[in-house]
Amino acid sequence: MTDDIRSAAERLHDHLAATAQLPVERRARRLLGEAEAVAGDMRSCEDRVVVERAAVVRDLLAEVEATGNGRANAHLARARALAEDLARREPG
Repeated sequence: MTDDIRSAAERLHDHLAATAQLPVERRARRLLGEAEAVAGDMRSCEDRVVVERAAVVRDLLAEVEATGNGRANAHLARARALAEDLARREPG
């Protein structure tokens, strides 16, 4: 995995993991937890797999309408941006 993709994948997971420590709405919790699991698994994959799984994370996060927590919303926004960036990359 290239360093910039590895770094982005780590940051994506970190933002999603941070939401687990915050009180959020039930549906959001389920989607964020699923996205965190996918992001965690992709941290040790080849670039091509990271790009594919980032698209899955992006789609999961798109289903989150509200978290009910301002800090979680900030992490969600950053995670969405990172997932979108990773999903659009050309695997190296």
